[in-house]
Amino acid sequence: MTRMTRTRCTLATMACIAVASAVAIRADVKTEQKAQVKFAGALGRMFNMLGGKAAKEGVVTKVAIKGDRMLSASGDNGQLVDLAEEKVYELNFANSSYRVTTFDELRRRMREAEEKAREAQAKAEKRDEKAADQGGEKAPEYDVDVATKFTGATRTISGFDTRQAITTVTVRPKGKTLEQGGGMVLTSDSWLAPNMDSIKEISEFQLRFMKKLDSAMVAGAASADQMAAAMAMYPMLKQALSKMHTEGEKVEGAPVLTTMTFDAVQTPEQQAQARQPEQESNTPTSGGGIGGMLARKMMKKKADDPAAAPGNAPPGHTTVMTMVNETLSVSKDVAAADVAVPDGFKEKK
Repeated sequence: MTRMTRTRCTLATMACIAVASAVAIRADVKTEQKAQVKFAGALGRMFNMLGGKAAKEGVVTKVAIKGDRMLSASGDNGQLVDLAEEKVYELNFANSSYRVTTFDELRRRMREAEEKAREAQAKAEKRDEKAADQGGEKAPEYDVDVATKFTGATRTISGFDTRQAITTVTVRPKGKTLEQGGGMVLTSDSWLAPNMDSIKEISEFQLRFMKKLDSAMVAGAASADQMAAAMAMYPMLKQALSKMHTEGEKVEGAPVLTTMTFDAVQTPEQQAQARQPEQESNTPTSGGGIGGMLARKMMKKKADDPAAAPGNAPPGHTTVMTMVNETLSVSKDVAAADVAVPDGFKEKK
């Protein structure tokens, strides 16, 4: 599995975790899921170029859980997590081999990745603070608003009867509305099925895994450095996901289909600047805050790139990232072999 593909799977798992509540009952479960992550702008073009077919069509992953073991497989690659042994087995079905990584090693990698992310974030904040000081302004503080709405809509998805719930997390400058001060919006559009604890078991296993690793930012062992980099690029994303997960604990039902979007929102001043001719827009401005930090990157060519600004998006909003996770099938019939290194596989050091 490529690093790019593993990043997509990890992000999509985060989307599932953010809206599913952890359950105390642990049951065996086998599922098939389809996940897709899309980024806008230059970052999106890079992912599409490196991600190939998976970037355009998504990745179908089979997941099996039995006790303290979870095996996920997609194409020629798979990953077996053993919480009791505190080991992760990276499986290669093409050449019948596997590699083993201990949780201690994963913790070390994540500490290094998180440190790099903190350094990058500190530099970005320093630049914004400097710009604010030059403009005679104090670096802004932010409020976080969370709300969940049941729309009343129902839908049958992969044989499951579901109802729609939309959770929105808004991060905005303290004392200002989103329209006044810009910011970011994280929206989770979920179709929930009742009495589906077997689906929630996957989220519960991932949460146990995260607790073992002592990490609140990585939903799986793979791509810890990639996730740290994403959090450095979008520092408020971690807080927003945490808030969304807390809100998700209040919602009954298991997510069968979840579409999560991450929008950057410009201030009115930044919107006006974006409408100016390119030679004028190159004039330095303070542009601090979340809206400036994210939207400056994603909205520079909005007027010339209709794909970067959906027709139904409010003024000043740009969708930076979209994550989709769908459960295609669920079964409780799990054998020991479904969560074990296949016979004949040899370890690669």
